Amino acid sequence: MTNAISNFTLYAFVAIGGACGASLRFYISQLVLNWLGKGFPFATLMVNIIGSLTMGLLYQLIEHEILNISVHRTLIGIGFLGAFTTFSTFSLDSLLLLQQGDVLKAAINILLNVSLCIGAAALGMYMVTALTK
Repeated sequence: MTNAISNFTLYAFVAIGGACGASLRFYISQLVLNWLGKGFPFATLMVNIIGSLTMGLLYQLIEHEILNISVHRTLIGIGFLGAFTTFSTFSLDSLLLLQQGDVLKAAINILLNVSLCIGAAALGMYMVTALTK
């Protein structure tokens, strides 16, 4: 029964963090859109930068045992940042590869993430366009 409560609590942390992350993303996006307009995706850039900064901070706080990995990684890393932006995880993965001296792996990770995600977005747009004609 303790495992069930523990698992339920972790899922609750993901849900609470996700709700907060999604809400904050929307709020920041609206602020940035009102401030800078729609000419460039500044709102997305802003949340990606904030999310990446937060992921870096969280990672180090957990590594230095300042924060508890199971609680804070679940609540902030997976829940909040997962809903706020997944770019933060991509950024951390790439940075860790660079710090480990895996420059080639980091470059491949960056190239594949950017190109495949843009390609996937384009494919999704194409699919909807094709289906609605």
